[in-house]
Amino acid sequence: MKKILFASSALAAVAFAGSAQASDKIQLQLGGFMEQWAGFSDEDAPGSDGRNNAFQSDTEVYFDGETTLDNGIQVGAHIELEGETSSDQIDEQFLYVNGGFGRVEIGKNDSAADAMALQAPAVGPVGVNDGDLSNWVNAYLIDTIRSSGDQNRVTYFTPSFGGFRAGVSYADDSNKNGSFNKNVSTSGGDTTVGGLSSDTSGNGDSIISGALAFDHDFNNGVALGLSATGEHSGEGYWVGLGSTVGFGNFTVGGSYGHTEDDYGLNVTGQELDAFDLGVSYAMDAAVVSLSYGYEDVDNSGDISTVDLGMAYTLGAGVTWKSSLYWFDQDAESTNGAASGGIEGDNDGYGVVTGLRLDF
Repeated sequence: MKKILFASSALAAVAFAGSAQASDKIQLQLGGFMEQWAGFSDEDAPGSDGRNNAFQSDTEVYFDGETTLDNGIQVGAHIELEGETSSDQIDEQFLYVNGGFGRVEIGKNDSAADAMALQAPAVGPVGVNDGDLSNWVNAYLIDTIRSSGDQNRVTYFTPSFGGFRAGVSYADDSNKNGSFNKNVSTSGGDTTVGGLSSDTSGNGDSIISGALAFDHDFNNGVALGLSATGEHSGEGYWVGLGSTVGFGNFTVGGSYGHTEDDYGLNVTGQELDAFDLGVSYAMDAAVVSLSYGYEDVDNSGDISTVDLGMAYTLGAGVTWKSSLYWFDQDAESTNGAASGGIEGDNDGYGVVTGLRLDF
């Protein structure tokens, strides 16, 4: 796979050098999304008033540009700007080279495992798998795809061969890229709030991610998706499996993820096992979904959650979404809070509704 990556990169570089002068200059275009949510929750956590938040929002602005060289190779850039003050104001930024040899990306981006992993269908604003549950209640966040997220990395995706496609990523865990350190410190009566971090900060450990996926629409109207993903960091790894099946207006699917306790990005330092299952049904402009998620944190506790979601397209780029959710969290000891695991017994429910605008 490394030989393929290096050969593809070299081919792209030669093609770029020989054809760039005949191409038009790249023009950036705007895109992105805005989400505005209102919600109510009730939970039994000790010391909780039963409501974590009444409103939540998320906005990002995208800058995209692409050009096609005379030999047909595409070269482009993608930049994501957070629409609110954030410790990571530029969420992602990377360039890509795309052609018959596959696709190469380099910059700050998710890994191949993130990009190709499948999970249960869920259309509501909360979800059960790496969703927004912890924004509304004091609950542990279930995640079957516990990868390294945005890192300075290089990624290669093969072309699709009969529905099969593979991807591999390499990062050095700099994890900074000009991000803002929001830690607050006090010395001599003066308070200092963080500062900009350099691109070279971080432990420099290698993070290697890989994925293999299959995606095919059969003649009988059945669509099948399969994914096998994994990532190695530090002395350990996480691995995951996912699948979706579409037939008629229905889509069913699920995923499973296992994280070793010595996986370098595992903040709990415990073995993690998680899975989700779900089904969705599309009716013209509306889609409804029902999903279930569960995660067990070794020697810390477990959590299960259910989400009933709805998404209704009101117009081009305008979607009304709602979630009705329930969760039950059990803690085995107080060790979870110290290590980032399950922090205490809690259960509850809530409802969230709002609009998503895509532009």
